[in-house]
Amino acid sequence: MRDDPLPSWNDCAAKRAMLAFVARVTDTASPDFIPAPERIAVFDNDGTLWPENPVPFQAAFGFDELRRRAAAEPALAESTMVQAALTGDLAPLLADGYAGLREVIAHSHADITTDAFRQSVEAWLAAARHPRFGRRYDDLTYQPMQEVLRMLEGSGFKNFIVSGGGADFMRVWVERVYGIPHERVVGSTGQTSFELRDGVPILTKSLEGLFVNDKHAKPAGIHQFIGRRPVMCYGNSDGDHAMLQYTTIGNPRPSFGLIVHHTDGAREYAYDAVTASTGRLVAALAEAPERGWHVVDMKQDWNTVFSPER
Repeated sequence: MRDDPLPSWNDCAAKRAMLAFVARVTDTASPDFIPAPERIAVFDNDGTLWPENPVPFQAAFGFDELRRRAAAEPALAESTMVQAALTGDLAPLLADGYAGLREVIAHSHADITTDAFRQSVEAWLAAARHPRFGRRYDDLTYQPMQEVLRMLEGSGFKNFIVSGGGADFMRVWVERVYGIPHERVVGSTGQTSFELRDGVPILTKSLEGLFVNDKHAKPAGIHQFIGRRPVMCYGNSDGDHAMLQYTTIGNPRPSFGLIVHHTDGAREYAYDAVTASTGRLVAALAEAPERGWHVVDMKQDWNTVFSPER
C-alpha cells in the first residue's frame, strides 16, 4: 500500500478529493490529463500556509521595527497611526482600506535598500517570537499545507505563492520555509529604483506605485507574473475569492479550489465573518457549494496544525 502523502490530514472529503484530482490529472491515460507545464497551483500565504491572526506576520515585523526605532526617533510617535501601532490598537490601522496600516508599514519598508531590508527581516525572524505560541514566526507553518506543497511538487506541479503580503518580505524566507523559489512569489510591490552608489549597484524600495495583490488584483497578478491560468487554488478568505473564481470558473482544464476555514480556537484561531485583523471569510464561503470548492474544517480535518519546531 502506498504511503499516505498527507498524514496530517484526517480522512475527510477535501483530502479524498485532492488526492483523486492529482491522480486523475497526472495520469497520461486519463481524459483529464494535464501536461506538466500547465500544472500550476497557487497558494495564498497569510491564513493559508501560516496564521494571519491576531495580526499578519509582516505587520508584526513592521510594528517591532517601529518599537525598535521609536526610542531613537521620537518624531515617529507624532503620527497617530504610529501611536496606534505602538499600543497595539488595530482598529484605526485597519480603517479606510488599511490606510493606517500602510502608513506604519512604510516606516520599515520604504526608503531602504533591498539588501538592508532583507537583513532586517532575517534579523527579526531570528530573534522574534510569536506572543501566543512562543516560537519563531517562520516555524509556525501549517504542517498539513506543507504536505500539500510537497505532494504537488512531487507530482509535477509548480507551486506559486499569490499573496497580499509584500513580495520582498516573503522572498527573504520562502524558499527555505516552503521550498518555493523567489521567482514563484507574486505579492504586493512598490517601485524600486536603481543607482550606482560609490560604484556599487544599489536598489532602493519605495511605496510609490504600490500594487496591493489582494482580491480582484490577484487574478491580474497571476496573469502578469505567471502567465498561465492555475488549475489548483488554495485560499482562506474573501481576499482569495477572485483567485478561486479565476481558477475554477470556465477553466478549459480540470480545476480544484480549496478554502481553509479557521475553526480551531484551541490549537490556532477560530474566525470567519469576524476577525482580529485580516482574513474575513463570508462571500467565498457562501459561494463554495455552488462552485464545488472544498472547505477544510481546521478543527475536524487536521490532526496536526503546526510543523514540528526546528
